[in-house]
Amino acid sequence: MKLLATILTFCLLCASARGADNSETSRSSEIVLGSSHSVLSMAGDAYEVNVYLPRSYKDGSDKTYPVLYLIDGGRDQDFNHIAGLADLASVNPYIFRELIVVGVRTNNRLFELTSLNTDSRYNREEGVLGGSDSFRNLLKTTVIPFAENTLPSNGRRIVMGESLAGLFIAETFLKMPTLFTDYVSISPSMWYDDRHLSKSSLKLLKAHSDQERHVYLAMANEGGTMQKGLDELLSAIEKSGLKKLKVNYQDNSASEFHWSIYHGEALKAISWLLPAPKPEYINEPDPWYLIEGANPPGWNPSTK
Repeated sequence: MKLLATILTFCLLCASARGADNSETSRSSEIVLGSSHSVLSMAGDAYEVNVYLPRSYKDGSDKTYPVLYLIDGGRDQDFNHIAGLADLASVNPYIFRELIVVGVRTNNRLFELTSLNTDSRYNREEGVLGGSDSFRNLLKTTVIPFAENTLPSNGRRIVMGESLAGLFIAETFLKMPTLFTDYVSISPSMWYDDRHLSKSSLKLLKAHSDQERHVYLAMANEGGTMQKGLDELLSAIEKSGLKKLKVNYQDNSASEFHWSIYHGEALKAISWLLPAPKPEYINEPDPWYLIEGANPPGWNPSTK
């Protein structure tokens, strides 16, 4: 009878809860992940810049964080899923360290993320290709100063992007290596302009000073000139003689597609760049319930 009464009570509570959910007393509120801003380029063009701040940040605090600059970082682009990923550090401090995300929306990504082509097969009407220098200048003169003057930045700059944004990041690393401290390029479109960037990479690297930087590269199963271009870049880095340059290459050709690779590799990249401290319990003995046949301390089978 006690069991029956317990089941009945549980059912009544569930029914009551369902009724409450459908009543006029239920309330909803928005989940806010960040803030959106509008910044003006030197040419007067408006750019959407979205900001995620770690939960530990409080107004007036002197705590500072690394900043991840996300290319294609609009609200309708990659900001939400990368900011959500960054928020993991506020939930679990043993995944990676907390960071700020600054998402920069691309307005015309094919133009903004490509250099002017050298191969005539890629010729397009004026304004379709070739704006990467201008977009990089936007980051240098407007977005980075905005972030470092208004946000609790510690000066470490990570830049991340995928596909054409990955190509832009590889180009930025090769042509302006001191703009960021860390470069994350996922499935970069190295095929562009008949691999002109990768073919030029060793010459560009030879002009670099040997200073500590990190480059994270990943490729899915694209193959063809996309993989060949990345292989040429990796070979150039190996031949460059830059001893302080740390490179992490993840080959996902057997497991990921171009449209599936980004989120998982973003997690790996952030974990590599901003490793969290190991939990204190990691060197402690396993608890009894993880050991086959073990008993709780002080457990007396006669009193079970």
